[in-house]
Amino acid sequence: MIRNYIKVALRNLKHNKAYAIINVVGLSLGITCGILIFMLVSYHLSFDSFHRNKQRIYRVVTEFHEESIEYQPGVPQPLGKAVRDNYSFAEHVARIKTNRKVLISLPGAKDVKKFDEEETVAFAEPQFFDIFNFPLLQGDRKTMLAEPNTAIITQKMAAKYFGTEEAIGKIIRYNNKTDFKVTGILKDIPNNTDYKSEIYLSYLNLKDAYPDLARDDSWTQVSSSMQCFLLLKPSVTQQNVDLNFVGFAKKYLAPEDAKTTTYKLQPLNDIHFNTDYSGETDRRMLWAFALVGLFLIVTACVNFINLATAQVLNRAKEVGVRKVMGGVPKQLFWQFISETALITLLSVAGACVLAYLALPYLNDLFGTKIQFNTGTDIELASFLVLLSLVVIFLSGSYPGLVLAKFQPVIALKGEVSQKNVGGFSLRRVLVITQFAISQVLIIGTIVIASQMNFSRTTDLGFNKQGIILLPVPTDDKMKMNTLHNRLASVPGVESVSICHQPPASQSNNLTGIRYGNNVKDELWEINEKDADDQYIKTFGLKLIAGRNLFPSDTSREFVVNEVVVKKLNLRSPQDIIGKMIRAGGNTGPVVGVIKNFHNASFRQGIAPVFLTTNYQSYDNYAIKVNLNNAKPALAAFDKLWTETYPDHIYSYQFLDERLAKFYDQDNTMLKLIEVFACIAILIGCLGLYGLISFMALRKTKEIGVRKVLGASVQNIIWLFGREFGMLVLVAFVIAAPLAWWAMHHYLQDFKYRIALSPWIFLSAVLITIVISSLTVSYRSVKAALANPVKSLRSK
Repeated sequence: MIRNYIKVALRNLKHNKAYAIINVVGLSLGITCGILIFMLVSYHLSFDSFHRNKQRIYRVVTEFHEESIEYQPGVPQPLGKAVRDNYSFAEHVARIKTNRKVLISLPGAKDVKKFDEEETVAFAEPQFFDIFNFPLLQGDRKTMLAEPNTAIITQKMAAKYFGTEEAIGKIIRYNNKTDFKVTGILKDIPNNTDYKSEIYLSYLNLKDAYPDLARDDSWTQVSSSMQCFLLLKPSVTQQNVDLNFVGFAKKYLAPEDAKTTTYKLQPLNDIHFNTDYSGETDRRMLWAFALVGLFLIVTACVNFINLATAQVLNRAKEVGVRKVMGGVPKQLFWQFISETALITLLSVAGACVLAYLALPYLNDLFGTKIQFNTGTDIELASFLVLLSLVVIFLSGSYPGLVLAKFQPVIALKGEVSQKNVGGFSLRRVLVITQFAISQVLIIGTIVIASQMNFSRTTDLGFNKQGIILLPVPTDDKMKMNTLHNRLASVPGVESVSICHQPPASQSNNLTGIRYGNNVKDELWEINEKDADDQYIKTFGLKLIAGRNLFPSDTSREFVVNEVVVKKLNLRSPQDIIGKMIRAGGNTGPVVGVIKNFHNASFRQGIAPVFLTTNYQSYDNYAIKVNLNNAKPALAAFDKLWTETYPDHIYSYQFLDERLAKFYDQDNTMLKLIEVFACIAILIGCLGLYGLISFMALRKTKEIGVRKVLGASVQNIIWLFGREFGMLVLVAFVIAAPLAWWAMHHYLQDFKYRIALSPWIFLSAVLITIVISSLTVSYRSVKAALANPVKSLRSK
């Protein structure tokens, strides 16, 4: 029986090639998107799930409850030691200090090799490897990192630095200062972890690199790169530990700080997704992608049902003959299911090929390393089997039931009508569903693109064009000043500033502020911008009261922004000039007030900011250049910088490129939604084309009669177009509120955002109408131009 089903199914598909091709292409596109999104969601949900005791691993985080709540993934450096000394609820406690950018050199090599390492180097306590499952391949687990000046590296780093030579016993040098002996080799770190450090240095050397941070009394310094992890005992709960931390803050912090500071635990499975604590992936975005994938698969299935029910009329006599010959509804139902299964399996095979080809682009877009392997990936293989079954029964059940219920007499007489297969009512609903989904995606694309354009073109309150950033690798004051002067003399350079960070940055220092003779700090924090006297000129900041900073190497005076004046309840910027403030551990007069500027992304409001001089905190040369001279200027910068810092690696970055990173995730989402919207429209148009072709076939004689009676080509086109035009408009009525709700919630993440204006929604419906009209017109024009004599002779 099954063999017969397949044989008949192949014969029918061969007889209706166009119908089969449209369905296979539509289903393949929808399933491809479903596969890629499933792989992406599964990849992110698997983060750090491979650790043996993942359910008992927690990170200690900090919250500052002041004017608003500030969430900080880091903790004070002494906290880990204090937890060990005071509590017994953890099996292991480990501190780790990650480094954003480090120079690693190999002093033992004939030619000294230098490597710029981005976020791959960390100072870690040995207990870190008792908590996390990063296997040691070579070395002694009991003694690794227990001694100062020792390091362990991954297989990848061992091959990178030493090639085929034995890495154990070799020396690596940290920032041209401290030598570390390699005592262990780790297995390469998996891709699905947030802890991607590949060089671990002994925590005992933290005091050499960060003397202030490493002090046991540095309770007021909280950095996101300084983290503490606990492996709780099996009987201990998160709630118990959080309660203990209440008294913990009171014991080690000053009374005023203890009132506003809270330490709490964050589960390991929350770290990757919690954006409050700098999580890399917003869980809401993943579920949004999953929903889009579901929509696209549903759209493809709707397409299939739509075409299949239309095709049923052409098979009415076949069904009548089968029933007269003894065929029962069950057999007819399974016959159609077998045809659906054949189309679905062809589509899944095509989708697997497309997904395999598209995966490298997805990995580039998200910076992931997902692999497509149905042989070893049980989850993916299971998903494909389940998806195939769902698509087969979702797409095939209704048409199969429609076929099975035909009355044989009516079928053989050829009197089966639209009413017998659900009429246009069902297909109207299905077409509306398809185009509603398409319009939701189009509106989402327009809104996100508009918000990104708004973020890119809106005045930030400072100049971002033509600013080139070069690193300051050491705090050698003489070298800084020498290079500053040499850079300023390069043709095309308009000004040069040495600073910690540009006005807007993802790296910000927050500190308390005390005004005038007050005995307590204000209940809000201020953003510290360490910079020289050329900072205001270089970035085009606007002084609205007082003067600029005088040249100095140390913090002696301050320039603040308008937000500070407002928060201190002063009447005008002039009122703060000459007043004393204490901020960043220094006391001095406010000598100037600058106009507000955006110091972070548009997701955040403009914060209170102060500028002050402090050469020990400078990390960047900011160079304003005439873009017409940019190319020769960059070549000159390379030469001058390398001559000044020969032991370091030269690099540069344009400020506007750095600022664009604020919106990396949004741009990624935009690109994906653009692709999904195009695919949804393409699937819808394929279905629309198939339906128009079917209508043209069913209305052949009607078209011939109309033409004989004088109907024009435009009248015939309108015969086809008015029906689907109404359906597109109804789809818009459904899509508009859904899209508004989704985009309203998206825009709420931005403090500064576009308005959801009517033109966005009108654009979406116009785009859909134009595309669907082109699809309808192509096939209807062909029908309208047909010879009416041949049309009237058709059976």
